[in-house]
Amino acid sequence: MNIILIGPPGAGKGTQAKRLVTERGMVQLSTGDMLRAARTSGTEMGLRVAEVMERGELVTDEIVIGLIEEKLRELDAPGVIFDGFPRTLAQAEALGTLLSGMGQDVDAVIELRVDDEALVDRITGRFTCGDCGEVYHDRTRPTAKPGVCDACGSSNLQRRADDTEDALRRRLMEYYKQTSPLLGYYFAHGKLSGVDAMAAMGAVAAEIAARMDAA
Repeated sequence: MNIILIGPPGAGKGTQAKRLVTERGMVQLSTGDMLRAARTSGTEMGLRVAEVMERGELVTDEIVIGLIEEKLRELDAPGVIFDGFPRTLAQAEALGTLLSGMGQDVDAVIELRVDDEALVDRITGRFTCGDCGEVYHDRTRPTAKPGVCDACGSSNLQRRADDTEDALRRRLMEYYKQTSPLLGYYFAHGKLSGVDAMAAMGAVAAEIAARMDAA
């Protein structure tokens, strides 16, 4: 089963994708990770990626689709979670064409829906451990000992530079402008369903599982 998780920054896409990887053996395909890996791979496609990035240019949709095709042909997994792709209608159509040519399809597109004001509170208060990646929040999940990670004992606690209210609101505006056409596209194709991403993590996971099982 191939699924796409769509949601604004901080909606929990990464967290839910990790659960699906653990619980269902799916593979999370992050275009960012693939580009970084390709750049140093030495393959023909990797050399193209490195050349474009060294010129400071954006990697074309053609190259990204090529990387996705390479990865899909390597995989032996019960399903794929697309992370960070597609972002435009052209990319959605290209992905559909690629999968169709491989005898596959996008089986479900799950939108993680949020309340913007609650999301601002969630994001501006969060910080992570730079060593183990554990995520905390000033109000809802502080560390037991200030400045020390509960999981690994590290004092390397970090905040993203763009996790400010102004920056987040700009990112939300960009997200809505960018994804609105995608949501309409997948709704028209009967693929789109939504879950309340402001619910507890386990409840969100259960809703995603239900949408997948119904697809």
